[in-house]
Amino acid sequence: MESIRVISRQIKTEALRLGFADCGFSRAEALPKDAERLKRWLQQGNHARMGYMANHFEKRTDPTLLVDGAQSVISLLYNYYTDKRQSDPEAPVLSKYAHGKDYHFVLKQKMNLLFDFIKKQNPEAEGRIFVDSAPVLDRAWARRAGLGWIGKNSNLISRSAGSFVFIGEIILNMELEYTPIPESDFCGNCTRCIEACPTEAILDNRTLDAEKCISYQTIENKGDISQELSGKLANRVFGCDICQDVCPWNRNALQHLEPDFQPAPGLMEMSAEQWVDLEREKYTQLFKQSPVKRAGFDKLKGTLAFIQK
Repeated sequence: MESIRVISRQIKTEALRLGFADCGFSRAEALPKDAERLKRWLQQGNHARMGYMANHFEKRTDPTLLVDGAQSVISLLYNYYTDKRQSDPEAPVLSKYAHGKDYHFVLKQKMNLLFDFIKKQNPEAEGRIFVDSAPVLDRAWARRAGLGWIGKNSNLISRSAGSFVFIGEIILNMELEYTPIPESDFCGNCTRCIEACPTEAILDNRTLDAEKCISYQTIENKGDISQELSGKLANRVFGCDICQDVCPWNRNALQHLEPDFQPAPGLMEMSAEQWVDLEREKYTQLFKQSPVKRAGFDKLKGTLAFIQK
């Protein structure tokens, strides 16, 4: 078998060829410090009504319980940044990640190609691909792989790609060349993300109070949006990019090159009035394979009504 270093370089080279912004490797093992952080966050109730965050706690913090014989975690970043803006400045705002096709489909397809490449080079390779499809601490693994650090807004920040990146993992039964030293923290004294958040959702320990987070309220919260947030959602209808938009590390973010992330025809040109009058048939047409389907039509209409108050 070829050397671990050669195999690792081959995998990273292929990942970059497939369009990933970065690729790194870390040893598959339990994460006691991250487990303690997660436990504290859950105990403080900062996960709001996302009860699933407490499920499978041991698996969430130890990948060896997810994949038999796991030795390595391959972390992958995929850029989704775009400077495209909706034509009507009064229109309800969609998060950048929701302009085009659901990233789960896009990343899984590319990660399957990478996994096929690994198996072709190393027939003994076995493993699993994860894109939000199981309890995996994406940001923790990306940090351990040297791909960035956890910013004050709780997002992973890459020096080369910023924070507008999706994260995926391949947990593998092969030993690879691991990053000896994680990336340093380059947030410094900057607090722009904390100051910019209109609902004060960002906590001082690099975590979020989900109950106050616009992304949670407009996507994950299947109930009514808290009246305490009335007038504070900054016209966001699905997701929120405010804390990322103000981050200095995104000043030089590059446009994504993914055709599947292009908006559906007419989406970016919708007026505020067209959004308010949105009917189910048009919703289905616009968001057929979109992340927006996670919220559903009724939730989207409820959010539209809430931000129009």
